[in-house]
Amino acid sequence: MSSKRIALRAHHGMCLAYFAGKGYSSGFSAHMGRVLAGLAPDTPVRVIDAVDVICGACPNNKGGVCETDSRASAYDRAVLERCGLTAGAELDFGTFTALVQERILGPGLRREVCGGCQWEDICSRRPSRWAQNYRDKI
Repeated sequence: MSSKRIALRAHHGMCLAYFAGKGYSSGFSAHMGRVLAGLAPDTPVRVIDAVDVICGACPNNKGGVCETDSRASAYDRAVLERCGLTAGAELDFGTFTALVQERILGPGLRREVCGGCQWEDICSRRPSRWAQNYRDKI
C-alpha cells in the first residue's frame, strides 16, 4: 500500500465512477484523468467534504475555496451519509469505491445524490467503473 494518503472529496467517488475525459476545461479533464489513473484499490484516501486533489485544477477553485461549494458540499454530505462515513474517514480507495457502488450506484440512487449536476447526461449514459469485480479489473 502506498504510504501517501490522498484527500478525496466524498462526491468525487461518484464522479470518478463515470469520468469520460470531459470536464470544466481541458486542463481539468487531463488532471482528473491523471488522478484517476493513479488511484489503485490499495491507495490510502481520506474522504473529505472540502477542496481536494481533483479540485486543484478546477476553474471553480478560487484560492482553495470552491465557488460552487454549497452544491458540492450537499453532494459530499449525501455520499458520506449513504456510505456510513464521516468527513475525514480514512480507508483505502477500493473500499471507498466499493461502498459508493454498493450503497449508492448499484441500488440506483445516483440521481438522488447528484441528479441536478451539470454532468448528469454523461453519468446517465455510462456504466459505473466501480461495478461488480472492480478490484479484479485494475
